[in-house]
Amino acid sequence: MIQFVFNNRRKIKIYFVLSYILSFCFQIQSSAQAKSPAFKVIAFYTAKNDQAHISFVCEANNWFSKIAAEYNFSYDSTNDWNNLNTRFLSHYKVVIFLDTRPDSLPQRKAFQKYMENGGGWIGFHFSAFALTPSDFPQNWDWYHEEFLASGQYVSNTWRPVSAILRVEDSTHPATKHLPVTFKSSPNEWYRWQHDLRKNLSIKILLSIDSSSYPLGTGPKPYEIWHSGYYPVVWTNKKYKMIYFNMGHNDIDYEHKFDTTNKTLSYTFNNPIQDKLIINALLWLGENK
Repeated sequence: MIQFVFNNRRKIKIYFVLSYILSFCFQIQSSAQAKSPAFKVIAFYTAKNDQAHISFVCEANNWFSKIAAEYNFSYDSTNDWNNLNTRFLSHYKVVIFLDTRPDSLPQRKAFQKYMENGGGWIGFHFSAFALTPSDFPQNWDWYHEEFLASGQYVSNTWRPVSAILRVEDSTHPATKHLPVTFKSSPNEWYRWQHDLRKNLSIKILLSIDSSSYPLGTGPKPYEIWHSGYYPVVWTNKKYKMIYFNMGHNDIDYEHKFDTTNKTLSYTFNNPIQDKLIINALLWLGENK
């Protein structure tokens, strides 16, 4: 009888210990699952030569890393464009070009394949730049003519200034719940070779509102825009992508030989514009 009671107590004790261990393991697994990122983002950058672009890249890497935890995605960045290959890209749901674009043929082919297979992409400012002749000539037709559809760069405003932006399509996931117009962060605004309104594959999401004019301060007269239609955010309906013309911080160019290279304006300090970019990223990273 004593032996029977002892065995039962031993079994009960073992049962409770096993239950506790299983419960603890389940909690660890649940916690790990809760912290597992919904999707992974990789940003490519060059960050050379133009101090305004270098400033933007540094700011962007810090900002995306910060919001990654808040919106449950992982963020990596690299300046090694050789990572733009099929094997490396297979680990990521969204690719970001923070400033330049790939130059080698294998990198370009890998990126095109990635996009044609449903990958997501965000491009900022200089990532769309192409001008022949220059250090960044238009020698990639698929990217500039088909994918972005903007063709070559034509001109820009100067200095970097804020503009009133108008939402052209409020039904897109990136622009939902944004006001019809809002003031952007300071930026150098680009004009393009092609009229994107004539391309049926392109959906213009934001453009510069006419209330912005005159836009720019010069000193050269052609650096100040007084009229015209200028798209600044758009998507190509054939791909899961979005381009932002934003991405050029203002620098204290008057003291450019001063090693401090003081940044005078920032891109990611505007709640509405930040919401636009977050919306776009979550749209690209969503699972369907």
